[in-house]
Amino acid sequence: MIVVENVHKRYITEHGAGKWVLRGIDVTIPPRQSVALIGKNGAGKSTLLRIIGGVDHPTKGRVDRRSRVSWPMGAGGLEGTLTGRQNAKFVCRVHGRESELKDRLEFIQGFAELGEAFDNPVQTYSSGMRSRLQFALSLAFDFDVYISDEVTAAGDASFRKKAADAFKNKTNEASVIMVSHDESTLKQFCQSGIWIHDGQAFWFDALEDALREYKENLRL
Repeated sequence: MIVVENVHKRYITEHGAGKWVLRGIDVTIPPRQSVALIGKNGAGKSTLLRIIGGVDHPTKGRVDRRSRVSWPMGAGGLEGTLTGRQNAKFVCRVHGRESELKDRLEFIQGFAELGEAFDNPVQTYSSGMRSRLQFALSLAFDFDVYISDEVTAAGDASFRKKAADAFKNKTNEASVIMVSHDESTLKQFCQSGIWIHDGQAFWFDALEDALREYKENLRL
């Protein structure tokens, strides 16, 4: 279970405090419930996803994670000056055991399909290469909840299929909280939906109902 309690978020810029991206988000995500975050561009979907994943923090409010939650796959979290291999070693040492390091590194390198670039600094990677590395890193560990931000859109058609199949295998044993502009991807992985509108969140037990509300609002 993940409890998001009265979460507000705004960013400080050189011009001062920006507008509120999230305004009093209160939502409880039950265990083993896969959920899509839905909303127009700029609604705050990725912001909320990062806060749930723990890589960003609310300006006010709190998130209570009562399960093992992955970092947001497909959105940041890599150190650009380190190579792909060095990033992978760091993550493996944080989340795994030293005795498993060799096998996990082999899995990450093989799944990400980076070739010699695995030993180049991540700051030289394209966005697709970074996403593939992040996806492989997340798959190397078992979480109760996987956080995904457009991750299955990374790479060519062959890699996208491999990623979707591997992700589906993981989510057969765990749940997912997902942002994607591809409705068919959301329907493939999620049962419920959270519609984010005007900085607030609205829970729908059925994904179809959340999508319907979102589309109807776009017509207004």
